[in-house]
Amino acid sequence: MNKNTRGWIVVLAGTGINLAFGVLYAWSIFAGQLQDSLGWTKAQSALPYTVAIIMFALMMIPAGRLQDKFGPRIVATVGGLLIGIGCILAGSLRSLPGLVFSFGILAGSGIGLGYASTTPPAVKWFAPEKKGLITGIVVGGFGLASLYIVPLSKYLLSNYDVFTSFRLLGFLFLIITIPLAQLVKNPDTPAVSNSPKAQAKKVYDLNFKEMLKTKEFYMLWFMFFAGATGGLMTIGGLKSIVKVSLGESAAFQLVAFAAIANALGRPMAGSISGKLGRGKTMTLLYILQAASLFMFHSLNGYLAVFAAACMIYFSYGAMLSVFPSACGDNYGTKNLGLNYGIMFSAWGVGGTVGPMIGGKIADITGSYAIAFNSAAVILIIAAVVGFVYKPYVHEEKSISKAA
Repeated sequence: MNKNTRGWIVVLAGTGINLAFGVLYAWSIFAGQLQDSLGWTKAQSALPYTVAIIMFALMMIPAGRLQDKFGPRIVATVGGLLIGIGCILAGSLRSLPGLVFSFGILAGSGIGLGYASTTPPAVKWFAPEKKGLITGIVVGGFGLASLYIVPLSKYLLSNYDVFTSFRLLGFLFLIITIPLAQLVKNPDTPAVSNSPKAQAKKVYDLNFKEMLKTKEFYMLWFMFFAGATGGLMTIGGLKSIVKVSLGESAAFQLVAFAAIANALGRPMAGSISGKLGRGKTMTLLYILQAASLFMFHSLNGYLAVFAAACMIYFSYGAMLSVFPSACGDNYGTKNLGLNYGIMFSAWGVGGTVGPMIGGKIADITGSYAIAFNSAAVILIIAAVVGFVYKPYVHEEKSISKAA
């Protein structure tokens, strides 16, 4: 089997694993059911989801270190076990603390371990100029997951209670992730570019301490935080938001179709950002996302709400292929697992701030409008940062050393 074929096997295995881990993006379906059947508040139903996001982000850092050191197969396998066991236990521990522990801590940790072990090995099999496209395909599985999890969850919830549905999903995730994890591995030597221009450019591999000394890291971190705040606030509460104005059936449809926009944004932005530039790409995406958030609560009718939701999902999904590519551009692929894990903490902070504050404001005011407008303002600031952002210039580092 040639190296290119082997590389695509790793890409497809990583995409398949992320299809299971993308259960996080279907949480609004379960949140709505918990509110309807158990009388939980929006803030309560958002808590397991928020804890899962926190654990996802926290585990990305040790997961990145472990997969850089021991290889991604072992880490992805442990991640698959944790998400499966976590969802099974979520069906047995029938309380808010039980769901926080099982889905939030266990499943969230499994998602972080698995997600950290899919993109870094995949990009190492291909030339640097394909980083954006390959990243977009692999993380696209995470966004596309809602397309099957939403109708599957709807079917399960119409035939079983919410806790039995959690258990059945847990067994499904074990069946999907464990075999695929065995196919994920790093190449013996990372691929190099065939482009004469790229070959002439020296590639630097910075460790996390060197990365943290660059201003570019903090610019990327803030932009990542802004996109996660608005995106995850919407994803976590979309079903309950739309259900009020459009009804139950339309809410299910909207969550499913928005997942397509989420997934499509990833390979498209990954490829485009390689030509247009990572910062400029994020500027365009954040302007679109901010405009959609500003207008969301003034829109009437299915098509208008559908278009705004899809734009928010598209922009959010697109961002998740740009940042690992930017991290690789600036700091190399040798330490990409750990470096991107640290950068991914921005997603965790945004994912904590967005859903919890959004849920609290909605409980107090009866609307997500204030929360959406606040997130949009942060996105406008991030769009300005993206416009002035330029990649880290490694030549300056080499010149200073030579001097």
